[in-house]
Amino acid sequence: MAGSESNDGPPAFDDAFDADDVEQRIYGVVLQTREPATATVIADHADCDPKTARKYLSWFANLGIITRHNGHPATYERNDAYFEWRRINQLAANHSREELQQRVRALTEEITRYEDTYDAATPADVNALAIAEANVDWSIDEIYSDLTDWSTARQERERCERARQQRANTPDHNSASG
Repeated sequence: MAGSESNDGPPAFDDAFDADDVEQRIYGVVLQTREPATATVIADHADCDPKTARKYLSWFANLGIITRHNGHPATYERNDAYFEWRRINQLAANHSREELQQRVRALTEEITRYEDTYDAATPADVNALAIAEANVDWSIDEIYSDLTDWSTARQERERCERARQQRANTPDHNSASG
């Protein structure tokens, strides 16, 4: 309804961290930052003092959450490898080996369908424009959507397989073994 405010959606970007403490605001800024940024830039976005930002950024760097690049001034960026490792650990902790294996199988079937549909081994091997021009039944948007989904399925299969292997190397108290 026009003119009314709803609490159902996410907060406005400008106010996204108002209720959080400074550590959470800095962490939130780091999560959203895709390029190396200085402590001052991060502090501006987190609405805090640069000295405070440096303290937390140093701590996050020690934890491996971010990478510190030496220079004048130093810059910081999120460490995507940390978040990948964390996702794999969460999958391993929350799912049995059997569940992970079933997910790997399902994703492999999905990937195989894309490979067959596009007669290609990877999404990068597909010329989306040529396919859209040659086939009136497929829009370029549908093809790009498929390629994105295919790429995501490949990444998720890799994560699930790594989590399954991790589970295979640890005791599984949730399943019977013979």
